[in-house]
Amino acid sequence: MTDASQLRHWGRKVIDIEKQALDNLYQYVDSEEFAQACEMIYHCSGKVIVMGMGKSGHVGNKISATLASTGTPAFFVHPGEASHGDLGVISHNDIVLAISNSGESNEILTLMPVIKRQGIPVITMTGNPESTMAKLAQLHLCIKVPEEACPLGLAPTSSTTATLVMGDALAIALLQAKGFTKDDFALSHPGGALGRKLLLKVDNVMHKGHDIPLVHHDICITDALYEISKKGLGMTAVIDGDNKLVGIFTDGDLRRVIDAEVNLRQTRIADVMTRNCITIKANILAAEALKVMDDRSINGLIVVDAENHPIGALNMLDLVNAGVI
Repeated sequence: MTDASQLRHWGRKVIDIEKQALDNLYQYVDSEEFAQACEMIYHCSGKVIVMGMGKSGHVGNKISATLASTGTPAFFVHPGEASHGDLGVISHNDIVLAISNSGESNEILTLMPVIKRQGIPVITMTGNPESTMAKLAQLHLCIKVPEEACPLGLAPTSSTTATLVMGDALAIALLQAKGFTKDDFALSHPGGALGRKLLLKVDNVMHKGHDIPLVHHDICITDALYEISKKGLGMTAVIDGDNKLVGIFTDGDLRRVIDAEVNLRQTRIADVMTRNCITIKANILAAEALKVMDDRSINGLIVVDAENHPIGALNMLDLVNAGVI
């Protein structure tokens, strides 16, 4: 087995070679073709159909996913399957983005006459501007690299990295041009962690109705503790005769009361509660509620309406269970 220092040396060399490949990519992004490709896709009323064989296909699959998740409808079609029926998913409103490092992929070249006969625009991404695919396309994006990181020059390494980055450059340039926002991103990722942070509101996770821990300001501490224990949020809202919030009593307040040797059966909750407590509205993002808790080092919040009536309650565990944390 080769020693560890030699392994690290080879690993660093790969990174150095691929960094050089990315530096080389600037000239192709700065080209007129890149801007034209962005404009063509921007004005496309259909989808971007991404194609590629082998490693180019794996990268193409990721590029199509990135485009789709950032506001540009796209999906991947395997060129081999396209020849056996899948080509039917491509409509005249679409654009084909065909990827091949050599630019001589037989599976894609076989499809080109059919695609062109339907009048579907083709953008190719290859490492050879003089390749057949490059010459047959309306637009060609060059992804040529000085060398592969593989010392044999066989395994696609630098070339696949360059292809992936060129795809990201397209996707993010289009995202910026379309004014795609975090809310747009969340709508296309409702099941993901980011989607939950951007879509879930306090109203979606708070305890409501009879589940809100709620006591009148005239009751004793012992009765308030019963309500806290019953509702299981580690706190209770305290209201006045008009059902408006006047304070909060938490587990932390209880510890301070016990330390002060206060009589729990005779002392009113109004005398030991925290007044002017921090509250939130039901229509804010749950992620904002989390930030409030973090900033103030508290574990729970009361949700109030415009008249300061308690309409909900939540604690840190609710946000954990909702996937906001």
